[in-house]
Amino acid sequence: MKPALLALTLSALLAPALAHAADAQPISAAQYAEVLKGTWRAPQNVVRDVYRHPQQSLQFFGLRPNQTVIEITPGSGWYSELLAPLLKDHGHYIAAVQAPTASDYARKSEETLKAKFAATPAQYAKAQVVEFDPKAPVLGKPGSADTVLTFRNVHNWVLADTAPLMFESFFKVLKPGGVLGVVDHRAKDGSSLDEIKHSGYLTTAYVVKLATDAGFKLEEKSEINANPKDTKDYPEGVWTLPPALTLGEKDKAKYVAIGESDRMTLRFVKPAK
Repeated sequence: MKPALLALTLSALLAPALAHAADAQPISAAQYAEVLKGTWRAPQNVVRDVYRHPQQSLQFFGLRPNQTVIEITPGSGWYSELLAPLLKDHGHYIAAVQAPTASDYARKSEETLKAKFAATPAQYAKAQVVEFDPKAPVLGKPGSADTVLTFRNVHNWVLADTAPLMFESFFKVLKPGGVLGVVDHRAKDGSSLDEIKHSGYLTTAYVVKLATDAGFKLEEKSEINANPKDTKDYPEGVWTLPPALTLGEKDKAKYVAIGESDRMTLRFVKPAK
C-alpha cells in the first residue's frame, strides 16, 4: 500500500475513536463560558449565577458532552439553559417533569418549559421532556442514563412524602457507575423532620439516608454552594430569602444582602455491578 493511501486509511480508522475520546473528556472552560454568556439565557437567570455556581457545580458532578443527563423537575428551565446546549451535539438532555395531571403548578411548569424549548430551537431542538407520576415515578428505561441531577427539589418531595420513591426511580434509570447530583437547602445538623418540613431546609444526613437507602453510595460532598451568611431562622423558612422573598418589601434589603440559601452539594454513585 502506498504511504499516502496508508496514512489516509489510518486517519479514517482513528477518527471515530478520537472523536469518542474527545466527547468523554470534561467540558472545557471555554465551552462553559460560551453557554454562560448565551443570549438565550433569561436575564433574571443570569444574575443568579453568583449564587448557584453552575460551572463549578456541573464540573463537580462530572458532566461530559456525550452523556445522557436527566434533570428532575427543572421548573422554568434555569439549568436547561446550560445543560441542553452543552449536550446537544453529542449527548442527550432530558427534562423530567411531573405529569400535568399532578397539579396546576405542574401543568403550568411544563407549558412554560416546552414554550422555552420551542422558542430557541438552536439550543433546545434535541432536548426531550418526559412526564412522570410523582406517586409512581418512572424516568425512562432502566440503566439508560449516565447522570441524574436535581436542584432544590428534595425538600418538596419530603413535604409530599414521595422522596423515597423519587430516589428509587433515580437508581433504576441510572447505569451502573452512574452519578446522582443533588443540590438543596442545608439545615443545621440535628434539625427535626417537623423543622425540615416547616423551613424547607434539609439536613445533609437526611438526604444521604434517602440516597443510600435507595442503593447509592455517597462519593463526595462539596461546599461550592455554601452561604455562611444564611442563619436559617426566618419567618417563612427558606422562602424568606431570594429568589422567593416571600415577605415582599418587609426587610427586603436584609434578605437580599444575605443572598440565596446555604446549600449542600452531594455527588452519589450507583455502584457498578
